[in-house]
Amino acid sequence: METEKDINAKILAVTLKIQSEHPELAELLTEMPVTIPNEDSPEINVKVLNDYYESLKNLLKKYA
Repeated sequence: METEKDINAKILAVTLKIQSEHPELAELLTEMPVTIPNEDSPEINVKVLNDYYESLKNLLKKYA
């Protein structure tokens, strides 16, 4: 099973790829619902991080 550190590294890699290869998508990163918590102290765990990673991959895949 992947750790939070592993998933964070994958998130960073996809985010950097989006910013360098598709800068027009960079503004969508801050608008994604998963990045805007609807509670004061959201729980960040492996599932939440993995869901965010998958949403980034899907964004990139749909755009490409």
